[in-house]
Amino acid sequence: MSHREIWDNRTAFVLASIGSAIGLGNIWRFPYVCYENGGGAFLVAMLVALFTAGIPLLILEISLGHKMQGSAPHAMFKIKPGLQWFGWMAALVGFFIVVYYAIIMSYAFNYTIASFTQAWGDNPSEYFYATTLGLTDNPLDLGQFKPMIFLGLLTCWIWIVLCTWKGTKTVGKVVYVTVILPWLLLIIFIIRGVTLPGAMEGLNYYLTPDWPQLLKPSVWLAAYTQVFFSLSVGFGIMIAYGSFLPRSSDLVNNAFIIGLCDSLTAFMGGLAVFGALGFHAQNLGVPVAEVAAAGPGLAFVTYPTIISNLPFWQPLFGVLFFVMLLTLGIDSAFSMTEAVSASVKDRWGLKHRTANLSVGLAGFVLGIPLVFGAGLLWLDIVDRFMNQFGLMLVCIGESIIVGWYIGSGRMREYINKFSEIRIGKWWDICVKFILPLVAIVLLYSEIKDRIGASYEGYPRLAEFFGGWFLVIMLPILGIILAAIKVKENRK
Repeated sequence: MSHREIWDNRTAFVLASIGSAIGLGNIWRFPYVCYENGGGAFLVAMLVALFTAGIPLLILEISLGHKMQGSAPHAMFKIKPGLQWFGWMAALVGFFIVVYYAIIMSYAFNYTIASFTQAWGDNPSEYFYATTLGLTDNPLDLGQFKPMIFLGLLTCWIWIVLCTWKGTKTVGKVVYVTVILPWLLLIIFIIRGVTLPGAMEGLNYYLTPDWPQLLKPSVWLAAYTQVFFSLSVGFGIMIAYGSFLPRSSDLVNNAFIIGLCDSLTAFMGGLAVFGALGFHAQNLGVPVAEVAAAGPGLAFVTYPTIISNLPFWQPLFGVLFFVMLLTLGIDSAFSMTEAVSASVKDRWGLKHRTANLSVGLAGFVLGIPLVFGAGLLWLDIVDRFMNQFGLMLVCIGESIIVGWYIGSGRMREYINKFSEIRIGKWWDICVKFILPLVAIVLLYSEIKDRIGASYEGYPRLAEFFGGWFLVIMLPILGIILAAIKVKENRK
């Protein structure tokens, strides 16, 4: 294998990792997940999940990449050749997610243009679901091809590939803009959101815990999967990024900085969104709890409605909001792409650009079915199953492999050797016991729910192909990719 590239400096790594963690999950996903799971009660559950699973796994993945000096499949191969398939499974979870992630970015791209004229007019719901998406009633009814969504998808994939064109060299420069800019824009939206009439009602709903909600397993499942999704653990990203670190890097400090910055950004995003939701609820004359803010409708229906009702500068705030979504999304998108590209490069010895173009082209082609009218419905199914099943299975597997096979004590010694802040046995307990036990219980709960009823009432056939089939294919594809012989081995 050729000499491994490294980050230019620690700041580049931290910003790239924070950029990967801070994404659409903090603005597009977190507020509505929080909204659907009891507001403030969800924040408590997420905080517990962060310190018992999120940060321990972040430390695990960064240090694993650092120790093994390779992407997820390569790292697993070095632990034991027979585990290489599992590394591919992790990379594939991220790959399937970035396929639909790019579609959401395409929506944001189209809405950035639409914001100049507020093209959604007096009916943002009809503009999004009917005009922009041509949404069908059934996932099995594919619907019409939407040229503008296709153009947005193509534009976003070109942007993703260019951001990682020279690996860490390009990423290390791009993140200074794509991480810092959305933070600045978020601060603007927090100030605007909390100063709107009715904002306090929205913030009270957001910050006041509804304690009985914590008795619901679904709230805890949502908290843990949100932490995994938001921190970019379980995708092979942090393993790849950790492998590009110089040998003298501080592992624990980096993990805590990334985890806390991500959670703080999610919390701040909630302030901006719920302040605006309070304003929206006041305009409608209904409680905040009755404001429709679930799913992508929050970003592409509710927020345009709020923007249209702002007292001044509506087009400016519209453009800034969707530019913020785009800059938040691009870091996560190219980090998931980079994780797969690094895996391909490590496995077959391809040049970085060749690997990047191949992965980008594959992601673009697989995303084309989602530009049709039923695209959002299929996106919803894939998102649910990749996050509730695929991502969870990878995180459980990582904790078992590192915690029990390698040995958490042995790994902890390695981590502490490169860290100013030394981790104690709490890390062992989290990795070996808390994470796998809690995740298995929550996974069982989700499986039971899906057996009892299809997700969101979708046809069982659509749920199977968009959900169960992809989850089943993760290990199968991983085994196939691990079995493909490397050219040098056939000499």
